Amino acid sequence: MTGPALNNLSIAVLLPCYNEEATIADVVTRFRAVLPNARILVFDNNSKDLTALRARTAGATVIREPRQGKGNVVRRMFSDVDADIYVMADGDGTYAPEDAPLLITTLLTEHADMAVGTRRGVEEDAGRSGHAFGNRIFNRLYHALFGRDFTDIFSGYRAFTRRYVKSFPAVSGGFEIETEMSVHASMLKLPVVEIALDYGRRPEGSSSKLSTYKDGAKILWMFAMLLKETRPFRFFGAISLATLGVSMALMIPVLIEYFATGLVPRMPTWMLSVGLLVLSMLFSMTGLILDSVARGRAEQKRMAYLSYGSIRGETVDIRRAGVPARGQAARAA
Repeated sequence: MTGPALNNLSIAVLLPCYNEEATIADVVTRFRAVLPNARILVFDNNSKDLTALRARTAGATVIREPRQGKGNVVRRMFSDVDADIYVMADGDGTYAPEDAPLLITTLLTEHADMAVGTRRGVEEDAGRSGHAFGNRIFNRLYHALFGRDFTDIFSGYRAFTRRYVKSFPAVSGGFEIETEMSVHASMLKLPVVEIALDYGRRPEGSSSKLSTYKDGAKILWMFAMLLKETRPFRFFGAISLATLGVSMALMIPVLIEYFATGLVPRMPTWMLSVGLLVLSMLFSMTGLILDSVARGRAEQKRMAYLSYGSIRGETVDIRRAGVPARGQAARAA
């Protein structure tokens, strides 16, 4: 995909920002250089410094989002902006704007709906070993729960098609939004592609907004909530098995004593074990019922996704096959 071909597409560069006055002007300028026909939109999330002014001076359109949190900003960006291709990056300069054309080209040539720029050198980022360790743990947990579609679920450098953006519900409010993006693609089995890109360090005067423990807990909670919503049988099945295990641990000694003596001297323990057994069965049935509900919701999301026209290069293949493109057929009608 060449530069002139990209010029035929409506491209929006989306930059969520919070207190990034040290870097945002340079980021905007570099994106304007590599994507001269793209719209550069900076979404200022209650910055207390000169982020908005410096972004506007550099030529970006600045929009304020008063609800604090990256997830709230992404929800606003995806709902308000219309484009064929969306590029999302951070305003801190850790992602190279010069990689954006490659990210878009990969999205289109691979016929994908989301291209993720996986971060080379992320384990050395910011000098925080806790971030690197958490990144490895959460990626492995994601593989176990939702599949192996992604190797870096926390990358903030992504390109999307319009049909992905407009079908993405965006319910989370903070940094866990990248996890929700990945789960949305995995659950609907959307075509995605990854490409390894260099990941830089923040310049002097720019500080990370991540909290190792606070944001880690939020992400872990989001994992649990997304598992409950998308795979309820697995979620409630795990609780059912845990409850059943406790029930059996309490019940078996009482049964052994009963068969040996014919007596049940520990009646409270017996009643508790029976109650836990019933509770385990209820959790199992809840999982089965909600699994059917989740399948119906997935079908609805899939239909919403398919309701938007594709802009992934299919028109080229259709024309080569001698069949009018979808847009041409509509105009002819």
